[in-house]
Amino acid sequence: MCVVSMSEQASSAMPEESAQDRELRETLGTGLGTAQEHLQQNGGFFPFGITLANDGELRIVMVTPGEPDEDGHIDAGQMLSDLQELLRQGRDDFRAVAIVSDVSLPEHGSDGIHGAAEHRDGAVRAAIIPYAPGAEGFSFAPMEPDTHEPSIWVD
Repeated sequence: MCVVSMSEQASSAMPEESAQDRELRETLGTGLGTAQEHLQQNGGFFPFGITLANDGELRIVMVTPGEPDEDGHIDAGQMLSDLQELLRQGRDDFRAVAIVSDVSLPEHGSDGIHGAAEHRDGAVRAAIIPYAPGAEGFSFAPMEPDTHEPSIWVD
């Protein structure tokens, strides 16, 4: 008779997370968490990247915003393009990257944090976190999966 413990049953029922999935989850999670912190502390954030280097270190990557227009607005779209180009140039040094930006979510009637993580082996994972300002900071809705096309490991 063979006796199998509950932990062995649970581990055999759940597939083990691949290194690629773990690296995407860590990179995306770090980016989304960092954005939430910046919102709470500063009331907003510019687009930024998170890299998982070949040595396993997570690092934040930022680009300098351009000059504001006559209304004082920064071109976040240009910042995203600059960030993608910077990450493409350094991609041989990374296992995974995430790009995080502040977006408008008309279907939610709010703004949101958009994060897209990309692995050098081709997998992509993306999510949004809707948020709203409140009397005591920001309230965040549950994270929702989103779609995204690769933009770093493409030629």
